[in-house]
Amino acid sequence: MTSTEKLYQEDPYMKECRAIVTGIADHGVILDRSVFYCQGGGQPGDTGVLALTDGRLLKVANTITQQETGEQLHVLDGDEALPALGVEVTARIDWDRRYGFMRMHSCMHMLCAVIDAPVTGGSVSEGRARLDFDLPEPIDKAEVTEALNRLIQQDKPRHFKWITDEELQSQQDLVRTMSVSPPAGQGRVRLVEFEGIDLQPCGGTHVARSGEIGPVRVCKIEKKGKQNRRVIVEFA
Repeated sequence: MTSTEKLYQEDPYMKECRAIVTGIADHGVILDRSVFYCQGGGQPGDTGVLALTDGRLLKVANTITQQETGEQLHVLDGDEALPALGVEVTARIDWDRRYGFMRMHSCMHMLCAVIDAPVTGGSVSEGRARLDFDLPEPIDKAEVTEALNRLIQQDKPRHFKWITDEELQSQQDLVRTMSVSPPAGQGRVRLVEFEGIDLQPCGGTHVARSGEIGPVRVCKIEKKGKQNRRVIVEFA
């Protein structure tokens, strides 16, 4: 179980924080607390810098989960020199990149509300994202785009709620994804709710209101297998 306090789970708008180096592994740094989102759930890990007290900036190329320990690892770029254990750093994310992911990940929750079908896969990338739906019948690209923007323009607030693993087990209807398990196993699970639009377990970062997503368009709908439709969305 990771020992890093994941500050982004409560406040995804935090751009930086002070932290202590508690471990070194695989040319990466483990911190006692972090604003860096750890890759998972279809969302890429954050990039940014670790600022040392001597003025050095260590570039973070990715943030991942170390397989052996489950620790959150801030992977340093190239030949960056590793800091010493116990030193204080300021962890600072690449905010523009993160905010784009927040907007697009929230857009995928809007898309779940538009298309009433189980989700079989998905990913978020810079400027676009996709969801795969267990959907035998074709859907219209223009109609989905219109419905999606209509929900976004309602500018509904986003809320975080926490429930226990046991409560999630008894409310399986909350789970939309067939291919990715909800972020359970820590004793509690975070629900992301866009008021009156969508409610589901999710560990990703999200905007505070749906209006922040901005205009989007469905650029492609692909048939992937007998009963699978891939819907690709990008910022308009």
